Amino acid sequence: MLAKIISAAVVGLDAVPITVEVDVAAQGLPSFTIVGLPDKAVEESKERVRAALKNSGADFPAKRITVNLAPADLPKEGPAYDLPIALGILIASEQLTPRDPADSVFLGELSLDGSLRRIWGVLPYALMSKERKIKNIFIPEDNLAEAQAVDKLDIYPVKNLKRLFDHFATSHLPPLNRKTIIPATHKKLKFTNPQDFEYDFENIRGQENAKRALEIAAAGGHNLLMKGPPGAGKTLMARSFATILPRLTFEESLEVTKIYSVANLLNHDMPIILTRPFRSPHHTTSHIGLIGGGNNPHPGEISLAHRGVLFLDEFPEFPRHVLEALRQPMEDGHITVSRAAGSVKFPSRFTLVAAANPCPCGFFGDETRNCTCNPGMITRYQKRISGPILDRIDMHISVPMVRPEKLTKEFKSESSATIQKRVQKARDIQLKRLKGLKITSNAEMNNKQLKAFCNLDEASILLLKQAISKLNLSARAFHRVIKIARTIADLEGTTNIKSNHVAESLQYRPTDI
Repeated sequence: MLAKIISAAVVGLDAVPITVEVDVAAQGLPSFTIVGLPDKAVEESKERVRAALKNSGADFPAKRITVNLAPADLPKEGPAYDLPIALGILIASEQLTPRDPADSVFLGELSLDGSLRRIWGVLPYALMSKERKIKNIFIPEDNLAEAQAVDKLDIYPVKNLKRLFDHFATSHLPPLNRKTIIPATHKKLKFTNPQDFEYDFENIRGQENAKRALEIAAAGGHNLLMKGPPGAGKTLMARSFATILPRLTFEESLEVTKIYSVANLLNHDMPIILTRPFRSPHHTTSHIGLIGGGNNPHPGEISLAHRGVLFLDEFPEFPRHVLEALRQPMEDGHITVSRAAGSVKFPSRFTLVAAANPCPCGFFGDETRNCTCNPGMITRYQKRISGPILDRIDMHISVPMVRPEKLTKEFKSESSATIQKRVQKARDIQLKRLKGLKITSNAEMNNKQLKAFCNLDEASILLLKQAISKLNLSARAFHRVIKIARTIADLEGTTNIKSNHVAESLQYRPTDI
């Protein structure tokens, strides 16, 4: 007898339906074969399914069993096919007669005792079921909270194989009570407060100019490079940057959660990500580790930092070819990974925060210590970062050593909570302005949107003309100056961009590119 069960596979960040066909032949020697490009984890499901069926009180047929995962040309990976394979064997061997499995998706990894273990990628599976108007989805109990983010879908949390058998044979499992669904509005979600972070801006002594630049970068989503000697506080400020970021909208939260679900990085205690990601890869990270890839492409660090921060400490120490790979995703907001089997697109709308020393010893230009590097060493070190990459970084700031009197005397600085309120207010203005355009910050605006939303007075235009000739601004840099000025105006609550906003924006452009 032949049985067909609907399951799913993740391709990139999206799920596609998989038909699990199970045939239990009346003739032939006993065997168990899985076809359809399974990986090692899927191949090993034969032993898990065999033990789970026996330990759940069902019979494992001593016949020729063939399992086909269709479409056959799509690679299948992971243990999520255990449950549909086991259910298909029960139906094909006539131990179970389900009412209508065609309107349901089944996913789950089986333990040897028949209980279901947590799997990855449940959010894309649930979204696929909703989009294709599949009524039900059966998943492990541990994945319930993650699937709750999707409404208009009957979710059945399954504890073990025996309980699923009883659901089809005698009593129904109760579907999830829809009142427990996470509401589709960010106002009702419990977001992380700045006070919950380990770092805080009130603990940073001095560096007022750098903290002002970080506030602007957080409000508008602008890329930023901090350059200064070791020990000046670059890393501390970068890690404190996470505490002043604006809250995720519900749509952004789903985007980020989807990426982390596919990467199997979701916290079991927090199945829906409510805090903007902060990724800080080491400078030995490989090209694939940063942008993503592999035989079956998986998201890299730039995608894991989507809607959050990618912090690259010791920026010049990264291999040049790794940094050059950032060019296209920084500009487009996504990365396309192409392999022989096809191409996959991953989102990468991140805010880059980079920190660099001015030279190998770190003290070139420092007022307190002498640099021990010769001119050739300094030039080679600074040339590790190409001009095109520097041109794509909106804000360049110098972080000098903190003076001794600021380190020793009593001080009182603004807390992250106070700064975050201003940042959130500015981001709310941007969300209202950009509503319906599928972008959420000033940094994402294109040239057409710049003309529509960035009104410049005559004084601002004159200042920009002078800056283009004196600072040798490229067209890209020119537009980025306007975007930063727009963010500065939003922080002040000003509708139009004024010359003082443009002047402050120009201070963050380098003069040596």
